[in-house]
Amino acid sequence: MRDIRRDTGLIFQQFNLIRRLTAFENVLAGRLGHAPTWRVLLRRFSRADRQLALASLDRVGLLALAGQRADRLSGGQQQRVAIARVLAQRSGLILADEPVASLDPASAANVLGTLRAIAHEREIAVLCSLHQVDLATSFADRVIGLRAGCLVADLPAAQLDATEQSRIYRVGEAAQ
Repeated sequence: MRDIRRDTGLIFQQFNLIRRLTAFENVLAGRLGHAPTWRVLLRRFSRADRQLALASLDRVGLLALAGQRADRLSGGQQQRVAIARVLAQRSGLILADEPVASLDPASAANVLGTLRAIAHEREIAVLCSLHQVDLATSFADRVIGLRAGCLVADLPAAQLDATEQSRIYRVGEAAQ
């Protein structure tokens, strides 16, 4: 179970950062599953882990803010720190639960663009829960539609037209 947890990166809607820690320290949390317990308890991460954390912050465009406390960052910056944490974790799979729900449109596009680029660069899967159809069709390779816990669509994002959306959302029908 530990290996599965270590290999699955989670990005949450509300960032789940430790507000009083710096961006750098929050990214280092992605290395917890890889570090010996004594290093974790003493907060003495290896040089390689520290370099990976800095490289991860650089990848999401926040290297200059590495020493900034998380609670002093904007929402978009906090979400990019969360992405950097997953990068430092070196996950084989990223699960993102509404990662842009509380962001402005420009920040949302930045975050989703970063996730898409990371997926392509690392050749890993990013499973992202989104309710904004326009964002899904702009940034996803595939769209999977669920209704009442059942699969109702699985198609390339480019094929998500009005007919498919009606099938997913049952436009015009009362909610069940």
